[in-house]
Amino acid sequence: MDLSVVIVSWKVKEKLQANLQALYASVGDFSYEVYVVDNNSGDGTVEMIKTEFSKVKLIANSENFGFSKANNQALREAKGDYILLLNPDMLVNPDTLAAALNWAKNNQQAVVSGFRLVNNKGETIKQVRRFPTLFDQLMVITKIPHVLPFVLDTYLCSDFNYEKEAKVDSVRGAFFMINKKVWESLSNQSVPLLDERYFIWFEEVDFCKQVYKNGGEVWYSPAATCLDYVGASFGQVNLSIKQKYFKDSMLKYFKKWHSAWQFYILKSAWSLVNFLVKLVSQK
Repeated sequence: MDLSVVIVSWKVKEKLQANLQALYASVGDFSYEVYVVDNNSGDGTVEMIKTEFSKVKLIANSENFGFSKANNQALREAKGDYILLLNPDMLVNPDTLAAALNWAKNNQQAVVSGFRLVNNKGETIKQVRRFPTLFDQLMVITKIPHVLPFVLDTYLCSDFNYEKEAKVDSVRGAFFMINKKVWESLSNQSVPLLDERYFIWFEEVDFCKQVYKNGGEVWYSPAATCLDYVGASFGQVNLSIKQKYFKDSMLKYFKKWHSAWQFYILKSAWSLVNFLVKLVSQK
């Protein structure tokens, strides 16, 4: 099996339906399988897949396990030499999979490959990021970029050229291709798993960090293009709950990869900002 496509879905039945139709209309001289892990959508997603997509290897969860754990359910079963983590609200072109797979096969230095993502206006989505630092995450917590956006220029790789391929720190998890054999050779792990401590957010950054720790590389290439509707699923979540997930994942990332004092500074910053917000709202 050349490629295993893994999709974790939550309450985006129509987008997922279009996504699967496009996947099965893909062209190219390669073999692939498609997994859908549904996180208890309750919107008819499971029934739609059973009725319309008999080839899909469906895992229907009885609850929402989050992004990492749900992906891992399929990753443990996937047979492909390459694995593509694909968001449900994506739409591939007929040649997207073949182009991405061919590039990855010809660039064995890339344990993880990311490709051009565009929005529904055809605009390139700026997805490349440097690894988070204490400074830029403090800026995010305190909302300073709303007033001084340039403070995040380094973190957001504002000068990155999306017309050229390049080695990068991390790419967006929406279209995230993993070279399974190279990962295995570097990590001595037969299955590339995401860290299940993250419910959502930071899991793909964490995986990229692990790739570099093991001596591998992460690359971006414009060789393949995919339409990204950007958050059609997670956009349904209440803002306060989103912030809770983001805070939780940020702190877990820093606790894992950075010194204790940086973790405690960020934790204190979150507490201070939350206190000030409550104070202002009471006036």
